[in-house]
Amino acid sequence: MLLPDAFPAPLTWLFLAALVLNLLAKRLLGARHARHVKAHRGRVPDAFAGHIGLFSHQRAADYTAARLRFNWLNTCADALVLLALTLGGGLTALDAWLADWHWAPLPHQLALLGLTLLVMAPVDLCFSWWRHFRLEARFGFNRMTQGLFVADSLKGALLSVVLGAPLAAAFLALMSSGAYWWLYAWLLWSAFSLLIMLVFPAWIAPLFNRFSPLDDPALSQRIHALAKRCGFALNGLFVMDGSRRSAHGNAYFTGIGKTRRIVFFDTLLSKLNHDEIEAVLAHELGHFKHGHIRQRLMLALALSLATLGLLAWLAAQPGFYAAFNAVPAGPASQPVMALLLFFLVSPVFTFFLTPVRSWLSRRHEYQADTYAAAQSQPAFLVAALLKLYNDNAATLTPDPVHSAFYDTHPPAALRIAHLNRLEQAA
Repeated sequence: MLLPDAFPAPLTWLFLAALVLNLLAKRLLGARHARHVKAHRGRVPDAFAGHIGLFSHQRAADYTAARLRFNWLNTCADALVLLALTLGGGLTALDAWLADWHWAPLPHQLALLGLTLLVMAPVDLCFSWWRHFRLEARFGFNRMTQGLFVADSLKGALLSVVLGAPLAAAFLALMSSGAYWWLYAWLLWSAFSLLIMLVFPAWIAPLFNRFSPLDDPALSQRIHALAKRCGFALNGLFVMDGSRRSAHGNAYFTGIGKTRRIVFFDTLLSKLNHDEIEAVLAHELGHFKHGHIRQRLMLALALSLATLGLLAWLAAQPGFYAAFNAVPAGPASQPVMALLLFFLVSPVFTFFLTPVRSWLSRRHEYQADTYAAAQSQPAFLVAALLKLYNDNAATLTPDPVHSAFYDTHPPAALRIAHLNRLEQAA
């Protein structure tokens, strides 16, 4: 058994302080956002008058407030589970119970990992169910049946086992392989991530949705012409049955290399005309042209390397386990205990990087909008966004501080104003 450091308390108190600050920040930001949206609920902003009615504006305000309440409850529940598993001794109890079975090290580690995820699953499932069948249904967005929810949950769990168990086994084996295990683990994780991007369109996504070729020759011709102008090698246009689960509309690029394809939600195609769809895709192609996807991938890989390096250092510190009341039952369970502790605790500290990630994402969105304005017409993208804001009940009046902290897309008013300036300049 690892012997804890004599003074684990400072890390414990640092964790508790970070958790309290985390919860306070989320609560205060949410309260600001709710007050701001409520204060502007009675009048549609001038920039949107004539495009979005008062009823839709108020519905968006109510939807925003309901989501804030739901997210806060979810946050509190997650914090309680985190405390129960760490300082509450949950991980230690699970590890001790498994130790009585006297399994070999790797099966023991995989069992502890799986059992911990199984303990956390009910909370995640309950909130997922509530989000679909209470929150989203209340505002007319949910179209998922109870049977489909169960099927999706079972498929997701099975996929996690099929893909996750071998990866976890290899990862845990590497953690016991020597001082530079974190470098080999990073190479494994990088290869796995690229493999998932490659196989997702053809093998994973069809497990959950039906995809059919776009059956609109005129629109297909316009999209291929747009892709050619943008230098994008397109390997397929597909329509996804998003309406089986939600009334929200979307479109996205997926895959890499020869598996790259554009996917439309059927709900999106029913809401936008051809000009607007082309403008939305021009925006997405703007991300491709500016290299945003590649940049984010490189950033993610760099951060994962730094993360694994930090994990390797912490895993060798007895005080790391003692500080969170999760001392392994024996050397065999040290790697998995380090892994679980790290990924349970680290979000508490990295939460405060959220505004940096949000700012970078908003910057990319403005660049993509500028590119779309050059390839299509700003007015078409504005028209598409107005429809999507209306149909998706997106608030037009977010709190500026909350938006700066969380929002990955510019606020509606600022984004529309940016596109209008591009229209005037053209």
